[in-house]
Amino acid sequence: MTSPVWHPFTQHGLQEPVPTVIRAEGALLHCADGSTLIDAISSWWVTTHGHCHPRITAAIAAQAQKLDQVIFAGYTHEPAEEVARGLIAIAPSGLSHVFFSDSGSTSVEVALKMALGYWHNRKQPRHRILVLEHSYHGDTIGAMSVGERGVFNRPYAPLLFDVGTIPFPVEGQEQATLDALESACRGEQKPAAFIVEPLILGAGGMLIYGAGILRAMREICASHDVLFIADEVMTGWGRTGTLFACEQAGISPDIMCLSKGLTGGSVPLAVTLASTPIFEAHYSTDRAELFYHSSSYTANPIACAAAAANLAIWREEDVLGRIASLSAAMAARRAGLGKDQAFEKSRQIGAIAAIDMKTANAGYLSELAPQLRTFFLERGILLRPLGNTIYVMPPYAITEDAVDIIFSAIAEAAQAFAL
Repeated sequence: MTSPVWHPFTQHGLQEPVPTVIRAEGALLHCADGSTLIDAISSWWVTTHGHCHPRITAAIAAQAQKLDQVIFAGYTHEPAEEVARGLIAIAPSGLSHVFFSDSGSTSVEVALKMALGYWHNRKQPRHRILVLEHSYHGDTIGAMSVGERGVFNRPYAPLLFDVGTIPFPVEGQEQATLDALESACRGEQKPAAFIVEPLILGAGGMLIYGAGILRAMREICASHDVLFIADEVMTGWGRTGTLFACEQAGISPDIMCLSKGLTGGSVPLAVTLASTPIFEAHYSTDRAELFYHSSSYTANPIACAAAAANLAIWREEDVLGRIASLSAAMAARRAGLGKDQAFEKSRQIGAIAAIDMKTANAGYLSELAPQLRTFFLERGILLRPLGNTIYVMPPYAITEDAVDIIFSAIAEAAQAFAL
């Protein structure tokens, strides 16, 4: 029987295999046909400590017996309060308020609305948003608007608002990026905010840039009183080698978006952290100036319990040590791939490694991508290349033997698909 399920980012007309996963632990996914897959991309970048982490699953089970859901408009509960306190304790300095939502896309929508509301309530209406070339911030309307225009959002172009695009800081051409940002910030149409993925652009092709450039971009925005939004949905929770990518640049954004690893990847939850001035711009006795955003499941208690357990793991365990070991293991295996003529642009930051396979048809719609997905699936590995870009972003619980299997399969793919 054909399934009625419409899967995301799936062209069902291609009739690609859709495995049924029945359980998971650590970095392994077990399928209904008896096969096992190594989850080499953390199930779309969300799983940090490993699937079904016992501390997180226990917290979910315990909370489900006490309070499953309650309206968060005018009410609160301890799991949300605990998560908010815990986040403020570890976030970059200056971020003092936590707004809950449901996903990375919605955390970006919240950030954009906060930025526009900030200027509106200060009676200095600004509407222009600056973005970094090749960025991806999600699939809701605002998030698509501040992302790269192209195959992701072409059918929805009439719904998207205009933005100012700053060129990506290509190595050796970083000054062009800084000059363009400087010019845009001091332009006649003063921007409301600049939104970036710190240090690495995810869906845009795992493009990496330096911490010094991130810091310089932040300084330019600050000098022109333009709000700086850090989208750490993918880069947060240790992926770049530090808890948050902003740490490597020594910066504090005005607004920061978090999701994915916030609950260890177990259940959906997102937050948008804001500085005191952002909050105070919405603080008033005038109800018309409150922040108009919510969803039915804002700060769901079960999801917050999972996030609280995740924060406890970060406080009490040497997670960064595990990430450092994993990063070193990945770097050692990646070094071998870099010598293969089938590949180019080998790169890594923290526990994210990427390499491009040379092909006559590069880009996100490269025919190589579905072929590679099937190739890796047949070898018991969940990898989902971005066009001809193969990337590895595993849970921190993965074993070195599993890392060996992943990189050996990538090397094998070079022989199978080389030009």
